[in-house]
Amino acid sequence: MRAVVYQGAHDVAVEDVDEPELEHPNDIVIDITTSCICGSDLHMYEGRTAAEPGIVFGHENMGIVEEVGEGVDTLEAGDRVVLPFNVACGHCRNCENGKTGFCTNVNPGFAGGAYGYVAMGPYKGGQAEKLRVPYADFNALKLPEGGSNEDSFALLADIFPTGWHATRLADLQPGESVVVYGAGPVGLMAAYSAKIQGASEIYVVDRVPSRLDLARDHCDATPINFEEGDPVEQIKEIHGSGVDKGVDAVGYQAVDPDKEGDGAYDPARESPANVLNNLIRTVRPTGQLGIVGLYVPEDPGAPDDMAAQGRLGIDFGLLFEKGQKLGTGQCDVKSYNRQLRDLIIEGRADPSFLVSHRVGLDEAPEMYERFDDREEGVTKVLLEP
Repeated sequence: MRAVVYQGAHDVAVEDVDEPELEHPNDIVIDITTSCICGSDLHMYEGRTAAEPGIVFGHENMGIVEEVGEGVDTLEAGDRVVLPFNVACGHCRNCENGKTGFCTNVNPGFAGGAYGYVAMGPYKGGQAEKLRVPYADFNALKLPEGGSNEDSFALLADIFPTGWHATRLADLQPGESVVVYGAGPVGLMAAYSAKIQGASEIYVVDRVPSRLDLARDHCDATPINFEEGDPVEQIKEIHGSGVDKGVDAVGYQAVDPDKEGDGAYDPARESPANVLNNLIRTVRPTGQLGIVGLYVPEDPGAPDDMAAQGRLGIDFGLLFEKGQKLGTGQCDVKSYNRQLRDLIIEGRADPSFLVSHRVGLDEAPEMYERFDDREEGVTKVLLEP
């Protein structure tokens, strides 16, 4: 079958690889109908991880069940399913407590597994024609038959639940104000989730005009372009004081606008703690921060030796002085995906506004390059094998 295979920094190719097979009675094999390119994939694509050539990418996957292991009870051939990016067993201590992003059985020596991602276990990715799904009864979420809401349902694999998770980590309550740093796919989903949950004011900080337009038009957010001035001061000028809650949907590749570099994303402008420190300044005393932007314990492409070890210059004294709380970590998708699916089915949520491109698998190398360039108008790319 064909699949998107990592070759090295800034290089992926569509190659022929072996088709997946059932390896355990609890497995299924699905025909992929949609797989997404994620901002997290770019960390590997850019050579900013320990990823080795040969990885089949793709942790946001949905499709039709083709083959079913004899131990699978709730699924059958022909079922339409979407998969959490988390691979989870369902019966370890963390899974039983709903912390499926930190399963201790699927990836020896590490809490958490995922499809097609470095250090997240032996699971091939779904930017391919087929995918093996372990612990299928637990991991696969059934969808309505047919082709309805394909784009929206595809976002249940990661970014819609992750955006929702960010607001829960921040303990956002109806009527509160919130700032979201980052208008990439996860940041826009966090702002959209805040809208659904009844936030009174939503501010979204980024530098890409088309993404800020989406925040305004679909999330009822006030767009803040950090290239036009200190985002903290811009927000306080409008709001009058610190906002109630904050979300970091950027992570360790945050940009410092005061650094020289290309107007597009440029590693020379990186300042890994910049968003965290701006959040601490933006959110009021005793407010809460939800941090879902990716941070890593090692960064081969870091701008300095400290950041290369995953250590950041955070204004912890100010955080302490303001009595702020923070929550971190990847999303436990199964905690949210069923309810978000039902919101989509009932027409109360439609995150498909985020999708800018749906293309065939052969166009994946081009779309990786365009997405990595933060090209205007490229927000969420769906692959259709």
